[in-house]
Amino acid sequence: MIVDSILETIGRTPLLHLPLRGGEVSLYVKLEMFNPTGSMKDRMALSMVDNLPITQNEPAIGIVESSSGNTASALAMISAVRRLEFTALMDSHASLDKILTVRAFGSNVQVVGNDDGALATDQRDEEARRIAIEEGGTWTEQHNNPANATGYMGLAAELLDDLGPTITHFVSAIGTGGSLCGTARQLRLRIPEVRVIGVEPVGSIIFGGQGGCYRQSGTGTPEGANVGIVIDYDVIDWGRKVADDKAFSICHYLARRHGLLVGGSTGGAIYEALSVAREAPVGSRIVSLACDSGTKYLDTIFNQDWLSTHDIHIIDIEAQFADLFSKAPAVPQPLMAPDPLGR
Repeated sequence: MIVDSILETIGRTPLLHLPLRGGEVSLYVKLEMFNPTGSMKDRMALSMVDNLPITQNEPAIGIVESSSGNTASALAMISAVRRLEFTALMDSHASLDKILTVRAFGSNVQVVGNDDGALATDQRDEEARRIAIEEGGTWTEQHNNPANATGYMGLAAELLDDLGPTITHFVSAIGTGGSLCGTARQLRLRIPEVRVIGVEPVGSIIFGGQGGCYRQSGTGTPEGANVGIVIDYDVIDWGRKVADDKAFSICHYLARRHGLLVGGSTGGAIYEALSVAREAPVGSRIVSLACDSGTKYLDTIFNQDWLSTHDIHIIDIEAQFADLFSKAPAVPQPLMAPDPLGR
């Protein structure tokens, strides 16, 4: 395929099939790390920029966004192509690679928060608001921007093209809510009975409960931050919480058994997808999203020193879900011609 812009490569990502329970249930993982900046956020970032009140003939305007990394990378790439000025407000504990990625695209980075590892979502948002007001920029405000959710209409269309109306469960991480709710809303138009499960880290407050520190990046809403209007509880059947150790253990399992490097939010979603698969009826087709690539987290969730420092222990996923993995598919025996000697 020949394209005239890197933006034309956003979307149409592969779907990985993982049979479970000896093939009785199927798990499909949408590999969103094949988008140009390595995450599904390219979809929503392009949607938000496309919906800005500007035209191609206007001079460059300033965009600002609060992000833990992936949205910032996506907006920086798009701003480079569209000749826009962009400033990212990022957490102090954001990976160095993500900060350098934004700067490589020619955008600005302002680091917000302390080095204690806690998400600084509320501080980032407040600074983004201040810059937009005092410096005349445009805050894309992903948590409250409807274009966030509509950016995933294409993702839903791709799933329906590949699987048709056979999807029984949609399980994905929830942060701003755009990918989960935007995709689910479109799936429901074709498959009203599909079950939608949102997954947040333990310590996130989207589905209530006690707030606390968590280290799954780019997902959930920390205590003290507002849950944005993009989250549509009406399209979510169940909300689930997954702890960091379980989420990161899935990341290690997928890397070592399937050659698939994913980030922590994906690990949490896949952990819950496996839990759903354990009880799902025969013939169920469960879809989940690999939100981004694990190459963004080699110095954290795949680094034993980092895990030890934060008292996170990798558990044996194969043992925990042995009932899903242990049943090998039945192999039909080849038909044998009768032995003419009667042996």
